[in-house]
Amino acid sequence: MDSVKNYLYVSAALFGAVALIHIVRALSGWTFQVGPMEVPVLASWVGFVLTGALAVWAVRLASIQ
Repeated sequence: MDSVKNYLYVSAALFGAVALIHIVRALSGWTFQVGPMEVPVLASWVGFVLTGALAVWAVRLASIQ
């Protein structure tokens, strides 16, 4: 069971780091371009909510293991 807990905590840390990057981009208004298209800041808000939720979910699952 320890391997499952470790996996969940590592997943939570990675998703949390990605959520942090998204919120920093959204608050600072950094531009991001993929080829000729600019990615709107709204995408970072959505990314923050999704990855933040996944991080919280992983921590909650790890705590009940």
